[in-house]
Amino acid sequence: MLTILWNLGAFIAALSILVTIHEYGHFWVARRCGVKVHRFSVGFGKVLFKRTDSQGTEFAVAAIPLGGYVKMLDGRVDELTEDDEQFAFDKKTVWQRIAIVAAGPIANFLLAIFVFFIMYMVGINSAKPIINGTAENTPVDVIQTDTPFQVMSVNGQSVGDWEALNLALVGQIGESEFQITIAPLSDTKNQYNLEPTKIFMVSLQDWKFDPKKESIIDSLGFIPYRPTVHLEVADVAEGGAGDKAGLEVGDQLVAVDGVMLNTWQEFVSQIQGHPEQPLNVEVIRSSQSINLNLVPASRENAQQLIQGYIGVAPVVDEYPEAFRVKLQFSPIEAFVKGIEKTGRLTELTFDTLIKLVTGDIAVTNLSGPVAIAKGAGMSANYGIEYFLGFLGLISVNLGLMNLIPLPVLDGGHLLYYCAEIVTGKAIPEKIQEIGYKIGGAVLMTFMVIALLNDLNLLS
Repeated sequence: MLTILWNLGAFIAALSILVTIHEYGHFWVARRCGVKVHRFSVGFGKVLFKRTDSQGTEFAVAAIPLGGYVKMLDGRVDELTEDDEQFAFDKKTVWQRIAIVAAGPIANFLLAIFVFFIMYMVGINSAKPIINGTAENTPVDVIQTDTPFQVMSVNGQSVGDWEALNLALVGQIGESEFQITIAPLSDTKNQYNLEPTKIFMVSLQDWKFDPKKESIIDSLGFIPYRPTVHLEVADVAEGGAGDKAGLEVGDQLVAVDGVMLNTWQEFVSQIQGHPEQPLNVEVIRSSQSINLNLVPASRENAQQLIQGYIGVAPVVDEYPEAFRVKLQFSPIEAFVKGIEKTGRLTELTFDTLIKLVTGDIAVTNLSGPVAIAKGAGMSANYGIEYFLGFLGLISVNLGLMNLIPLPVLDGGHLLYYCAEIVTGKAIPEKIQEIGYKIGGAVLMTFMVIALLNDLNLLS
């Protein structure tokens, strides 16, 4: 329950910021074009707070935080006096109307640049994309090297950390192949050095990726480097199955039901495979061999399978300092990085939308508010810099989605205005009305698909 509330709170905070900035873009340009604004609202429904400024604009916060709007004086819906006409949106020049409508999405792109700028100024701790090996019969099985390696680039795009690698690989969904550049590692007295780079072509012809079941890294067959996990207990959750069985911090795990353990993963497999079933666990404690009766609790995993768990964590070696990286830059560098990051995300989002239309990406990959809320909650858990990164990502998506040429979106209005520039006259209202209905139906269809995907995520 606490997780749900945390995710919901982070989602509302993120959405409120994004909506406010988007609508403020419309509002700010409308004011400068001389348009009278009746109301600037964040949220819908019952008004919780409002105030009116000296120019008669009511600023409101409403109860349902799922959007917002700027209500302008408009002769198509308002009765205009002769004096009012100069302040009406529809009486402004086509270029002024284009500026007002485009200002919302532009504000989202500017917000993304700003939050990435702050993120890179504050600094974000990350890790280099070090791969320990590749799984057999997977797309990246073509990579031939006897040592761990660092991924340097994908299709010529440099990847300095795991996030950059993930984004670069997501961009390959729907492609037939991609080029990857790696640098094998040599270990001399624990000083990790990069050997000369190697280039491989990875075929995606038989690749199938289900984001609900696995990460794109695992799906392609990469085995990420992970510090050694020992068969020693580092933490025992109070009241958990391990605690009830008598496991203590420092216990060395030896065997389960007489089967000797070689790795922590073997112990995990035994636990997961025996929910609510008694197991005899042998441990070494203070040089003494002890046998404990352990009954794992049960829970459902992402694939709706019942697994055992006991609430115990192992001792794990420290992550090598040489594999860590802190992305922190001077103000000028951070600003440039913010622009570059926004550009890359815009390109990736646009490419994804095209692939959705062409069928290269399944519509089952569309995400709705539940998935976004989970993302917001997880990023907020990791710290402000990660939440800023999430906020920037969603802001780019919101800006680009609003530019889709559907009549109910900003992009649809811009399409009408561009047609007006070409033809020299406004599109007839009847045609616009038909466009709004078609656009609304298309948008509603995608929203329903996204919500159904969210329900599958919850089930």
